[in-house]
Amino acid sequence: MIEPLPAPVSSPRSGRFLVLAVVFLCAACGLVYELELVALASYLIGDSVTQASVVLSVMVFAMGVGSLLAKRLRCRAAVGFGLIEAALALVGGCSAMVLYATFAWSGGSRYALVAFSLAIGMLIGAEIPLLMTLIQRVSRGADGDASGTVADLFAADYVGALVGGLAFPFLLLPQLGQLTSALLTGAVNAVAGGSLVLLLFGRDLSRRARWTLLGANALVLVVLALTTAMVGDFEHAARRAVYGGQVRVAVQTHVQEIVLTGRSGASLGLFLDGRLRVDGRDESRYHAALVDPALARGPHGRVLILGGGDGLAAREVLRRPGVRAVTLVDVDPELVRLAREDPALASLNAHAYRDPRLRAVAGDPFGWLRGDVRTLGTYDAVICDLPDPGITASTKLYSQEFYGLASRVLAPGGRLVVHAGPAGGRPRTFWTVASTIRAAGLTAFAYRAGGRAPGVPAGPGRAHGPAAAPHDWGFVLATRPGPDPSAAAPGPAAGPGAGLPAGSSPLAPPPGATGLPPSTLVHPRYAG
Repeated sequence: MIEPLPAPVSSPRSGRFLVLAVVFLCAACGLVYELELVALASYLIGDSVTQASVVLSVMVFAMGVGSLLAKRLRCRAAVGFGLIEAALALVGGCSAMVLYATFAWSGGSRYALVAFSLAIGMLIGAEIPLLMTLIQRVSRGADGDASGTVADLFAADYVGALVGGLAFPFLLLPQLGQLTSALLTGAVNAVAGGSLVLLLFGRDLSRRARWTLLGANALVLVVLALTTAMVGDFEHAARRAVYGGQVRVAVQTHVQEIVLTGRSGASLGLFLDGRLRVDGRDESRYHAALVDPALARGPHGRVLILGGGDGLAAREVLRRPGVRAVTLVDVDPELVRLAREDPALASLNAHAYRDPRLRAVAGDPFGWLRGDVRTLGTYDAVICDLPDPGITASTKLYSQEFYGLASRVLAPGGRLVVHAGPAGGRPRTFWTVASTIRAAGLTAFAYRAGGRAPGVPAGPGRAHGPAAAPHDWGFVLATRPGPDPSAAAPGPAAGPGAGLPAGSSPLAPPPGATGLPPSTLVHPRYAG
């Protein structure tokens, strides 16, 4: 049935303003849905570049399909738009929770990600053709040309997208979290779409159409409200499914999600954005392998730690006689606070933050190193305790530019050590780190330490079997080349394994590894 042409709105100008306001809100909501999918996919699956590309490309394709399908609804534009907004509110509002649920209880969310990208994209794509029909009906009889009306509509759409894009990272995500912000966005979407149709076109709809629209929006709002009320219990249950039953702390900071499990040193686990960073059963082997070679042979009075906000690398450094001052630069002050105040984590790091020799600085290590060297000072050892290079957000911290900045603060004879991921599990990534360090003008020496104990998962998914834990930890030790042999990184000349702790061994590059191109800011070469 074709909707009759509506009677002219008593005030076409106010009617057009209401349509443009709804366009603004719908555009903001649509972009929030997109960013929610990208953010959650990056956190759950990893490699944010790939996930963003998948989500955005699928959604743009689906928007085109939705625009074509919307042509069938133009004869019933008002009720069609109202029902589409109700569906979009429900699908978009619940998308984050469903994605998290599929990850927590089935171990994967790739297919759900593509399905939501398609569904949300098609619904968003159907909005503009229907809104153009509605705004032309509202403007019938008003002064002004059609092209000006269309320009106003697209302007409202673009400005709304801007506001939604800024609101998500700076307001919704830090204040409400991913799940609640998606649900609230859905509620705004449903109210905006339903209000527009009922206020401007309600009297032109049949009684059945009005009640259908009212019922659909009421049902969507009830579902969103009930789901919002259950967010806390859902998050608790999902975390138990992902991390096990001993979750003590779960904090979403402006940088990452921090989860602490266990109540003692051996059982303690620290997860950052879902990836296991510290396990109390084997962290001492990792941190000894990271720190000891850089401090064993050569000066170590002043030490710089980049990353390592958990305080465990600082613990190893402060145990070494002769250490006078330690500067630790970590991007997340909340992690530093937990390492200082959480009883289990503070006990594990031997209350390193109470040591007056340790100075903690909140900031991005890359940005911090760009400061004036005269202000930063020079250090005998630089320890890079950073996430794996395969994580997209960390790629710049494994670039040639980063190592060039780090080398500026190395004192004569100083050493730089880098955790470069598993040498056996991802050899190309590991040896790319070594090549990148050499490209920055440093002499590099590679070594490995035994990886996590059997049964220790590398990340979430305990309910579905342990994720593949690394069989080794790979490191690269570097220094500036110079005439003083005591300043050279340990290698065959100093005896294989000189300065390495027990359980560590030097690594010789396999054929082709020395010719790998370095990773730079404009050409990152680490796979996610």
